[in-house]
Amino acid sequence: PASSTWMKWNIYPARYFFCPSSTTICSSSSSVLSFRSLFILYYHTLPVALSSPAVLKQNTYCLARLGTLSYPIVMRKERMTLESRPAREPSTPKVLSLVGLHKTYGQTVAVDGVSFDVGRNEIVGLLGPNGAGKTTIINMVLGVLEPTEGTIQVEGLDINVYRRRALERTNFAAVYTPLPGNLTVYQNMRFFGLLYGLRDPSRRITELLAQFDLERFRHTKCGVLSSGEQTRASLAKALLNQPHLLLLDEPTASLDPAAAQDIRTRICEFAAQEDVGVLWTSHNMNEVEQVCDRVLFLSRGRVLLEGNPKTLPHEHGKETLEELFIAVAREPLSVGGPVE
Repeated sequence: PASSTWMKWNIYPARYFFCPSSTTICSSSSSVLSFRSLFILYYHTLPVALSSPAVLKQNTYCLARLGTLSYPIVMRKERMTLESRPAREPSTPKVLSLVGLHKTYGQTVAVDGVSFDVGRNEIVGLLGPNGAGKTTIINMVLGVLEPTEGTIQVEGLDINVYRRRALERTNFAAVYTPLPGNLTVYQNMRFFGLLYGLRDPSRRITELLAQFDLERFRHTKCGVLSSGEQTRASLAKALLNQPHLLLLDEPTASLDPAAAQDIRTRICEFAAQEDVGVLWTSHNMNEVEQVCDRVLFLSRGRVLLEGNPKTLPHEHGKETLEELFIAVAREPLSVGGPVE
């Protein structure tokens, strides 16, 4: 811009978000999306900036609801100076880098000084019992939660400084966040494609529907799909923007063995692409050993162990990864050593 400042719009956590019937919003690719009904906007949509939100007023809070669920976001306009423009990122940074990450709720410590990274073409397993801090870490990487301390970088971009640029390279899938059930597979995909500013969403959607064997469900509402079909649809959504960082929180939970194996194969194929890293959480140790290049064991918000899932159990006197998992869950200090 000619002036030293300009305005941008970002999506932020808020109480509710409302899209009136027939409202049109232009995306960064100048495509137009017509909102003709109310629907959930999941926190998948947080890492998005819309370039022409003329119909929205500054700091407007609105509501979107489907059934009994609602998810929070708000559009907010921010002033940026030339000095605050993102710096050019390094040529070969890690896909994800966490340093000294803490998250506390009052006196409760959910994440306690976690540091690790995810490299390119690497699948890293984030393991631990329920309540260990895995989902909290993922939510902080997604920008849904703000860390109490520590830094998160996506390809060298500090998420606290360059939120939009960092998160536009990121996507997420989990069985507990299905796509809005009253929209068809194609409607869901097109909606998220426009939010991510895809130049040709129809072409990308067609590719993914074919890749995940969803073409026959193109006009089927997501709410009537089977668990495996919903998981494939969510994963297809997660690959819409060809993310460099893919976050998967128990992606095969509740799936039958055949469907789970299909999902694992597709994710491994994706991770083999250039400049892609995957952070994967799971309680299925056989699955983790099959797909992960490296694992991190969390307990009580801390990383206790790290290593190759095929050799790590023997390094700690256990026969299998599942035995090691149980030991970490039951006696984390004896496995990980004394905590200073």
